[in-house]
Amino acid sequence: MDARQSPPGADPAGGKPPLRSDARRNRALILAAASEVFAAQGTSATTEEVARRAGVAIGTVFRHFPTKDDLLTAIMKDLLEQLTGDVAALAQKGDPRTALFGFFTHLVAQAAAKKSVVELLSRSGVEIQPAQPLQALRDGIEDLLTSGQRSGAIREDARIGEVMALLTSTCQGAFQAGWDDDLQRRTLTVIFDGLRPPTARAGRPTAAGG
Repeated sequence: MDARQSPPGADPAGGKPPLRSDARRNRALILAAASEVFAAQGTSATTEEVARRAGVAIGTVFRHFPTKDDLLTAIMKDLLEQLTGDVAALAQKGDPRTALFGFFTHLVAQAAAKKSVVELLSRSGVEIQPAQPLQALRDGIEDLLTSGQRSGAIREDARIGEVMALLTSTCQGAFQAGWDDDLQRRTLTVIFDGLRPPTARAGRPTAAGG
């Protein structure tokens, strides 16, 4: 074989060869199982438990994800892509007056239900490389903020840094204490009132409705 030619199955651009169908299936099984295990037990759960839930050998897990942090990073990327897709859909089809509030409410509810979203996103020592997925989510939330401001539903002086700080801290609180529906609603009502212009607060909808 010509030394300049790539081996069979290799990516001509020099990247990794594409996964076989069975390997793709195993990878998907592992990620789905890991999401369930970490949501139920936290990120201290073992990769052995992930392998048992996925129905594969532990060696199969390690072939796809050599370390636990590799597995967590893959879940984080998938999660961020999902959330970014949700934000993009809201930006295109949602009501600009309520889209940001609706997304905020949804994420806090996930955190209160002990989903691993908050713990995964806040883990120190696990970095997403490249950083584009996290930046894309932030950009999408900023689009919702801007649309809400143009509609008159959100105060003009609110900035994305403040919104992200509120979102992160509220999700952390809901995750750590497992807020019930009533506490979520009352807390978000206070936060959303702070984001609304004073003239928009009278007769505003509840947090549950955006």
